Amino acid sequence: MSLPPPLPASLPAGGEDHRLHPWSWLFVLLMQLRHYFLPLVALLVFGQRGDRDPMWAQLIPLSAIAALVLVSVLQYLSYRYRIGSDAITVRSGLLARNRREIPFARIHNVEVRQNPLHRLFGVAELRLESAGGVRPEAEMRVLKLDQALALERLVRQRGQAPQAADVVAAPSITEAGTEQVLLRLSSWDVVRMGLLSNRGWALAIAAFGVLFQTVPRPVMDAAIQRGGREAFGYASHLHQGVAGAFLLLAAALLLGWLALRALSVMLTLLRYHGFTLSEQDRRLTVSAGLLSRTRSSVARRRIQAWTLRETTLHRWFGLRQLRIDSAAGGPSRDEDRALRELAPLAPALRCEQLVQHLLPQLQWPPTQWQSIPQRGWWRLCLGALVLVPLLAAAAYWRWGSWGLVVLAWLPVALLVACRQMARMGWYLDDHYVAVRGGWWKRWWRWAELDKVQGLRLLRSPLDKLLGTSSLQLDTAGAHGDVALTLHYLPHAQAQQVMEQLAAALARRTLRW
Repeated sequence: MSLPPPLPASLPAGGEDHRLHPWSWLFVLLMQLRHYFLPLVALLVFGQRGDRDPMWAQLIPLSAIAALVLVSVLQYLSYRYRIGSDAITVRSGLLARNRREIPFARIHNVEVRQNPLHRLFGVAELRLESAGGVRPEAEMRVLKLDQALALERLVRQRGQAPQAADVVAAPSITEAGTEQVLLRLSSWDVVRMGLLSNRGWALAIAAFGVLFQTVPRPVMDAAIQRGGREAFGYASHLHQGVAGAFLLLAAALLLGWLALRALSVMLTLLRYHGFTLSEQDRRLTVSAGLLSRTRSSVARRRIQAWTLRETTLHRWFGLRQLRIDSAAGGPSRDEDRALRELAPLAPALRCEQLVQHLLPQLQWPPTQWQSIPQRGWWRLCLGALVLVPLLAAAAYWRWGSWGLVVLAWLPVALLVACRQMARMGWYLDDHYVAVRGGWWKRWWRWAELDKVQGLRLLRSPLDKLLGTSSLQLDTAGAHGDVALTLHYLPHAQAQQVMEQLAAALARRTLRW
């Protein structure tokens, strides 16, 4: 029987209960203040209206803050953790005491997070996640940075110890395998990612949405009208004529576009600065972030499905994105917590090399894709075929012949649908199944047969009319926006592939 790796010197002794860092209560308090910020501001602002005593109006929010401080201190005093030989025990709760046993072998994702305040105090937040949980199994706010990193290494060592049956004595933490860097993005790579992304647009649209929801409608209308009058008044004083007006409009649009690009670059730098993908003891680790530094790891055996993506702009520059689905986490959770991106944006050849390194038993890319019959390609633009004529009729009734311009979208939608159907394909061998699709935005998705949990044959009324079916494959932790589905196969072929996969899955052991 193999012995577990010894505890590193920076961790407290095993077999005893330990508290978190003495400043842990402060970070819990800050988290609670962030959650209750708006109610506290409302109490402070609206509590002073009317005939109330100003002193009492200020005491109410101060009392609420004092209560949060008390709760934070009590949470710190009631939180205990113990490091055992094969599990971590966590005790928490004020009135209702909870005890959680977290086996090392069941921990799928380990995340160490540091924001600027954490760096100032020399601490970090540690989260342990298992498969399919809606919340982390344990959240330790906060530990000393060296303790958090040592506990992460201990989870990596002891989580793999049960699989090494032929090992008599497991090596210590300091004797573990060296860390191999698989991908590192330079500052220019991150800036280029920001220039090619739409994060600035998303933030600007969200900000406008918040303004329209919070600012009263009359105030917003008055501000827009006043700004429009000032802009037109300034343009009219320049006496540039029609050509000058168009030049001013083009310059304004260009400045707005550059500002959004700069915003996208700034947001990308905050999230991906110093992005590094490394591997140690068959566990992948990603660290990134400028102000808030995040370090997240997952065992290679926990990866359930893989996805390659590229937009038209990425294709022009020869770039792709490599994402994974793991058994930890869920679609309803904060996606930033679990490790999702192995390569947020990297050269296409580098992404292919990563896949070949991490999945050496697979033949990637496939030598020959199975095509989809082109019959019924128009189904991909069925929504446009129905809605565009209706919109054109409404526009014609409102604006006359100019409204028929809406019909110009129909040939575009038909062209895109035809190209999408022509590019769709699938591949199946003894090791994995893969699908591909998209035209403007292309994607490839695949999973090992050992990770497939279920099969589902889908057939809609339109499928019955066209004699087709779709075969959907389910894996644990399938959170991607692209489903692992063999779309629009001839019904007989879909049944044959389903029977072939069912027989293969019956002979295999599920690995997740």
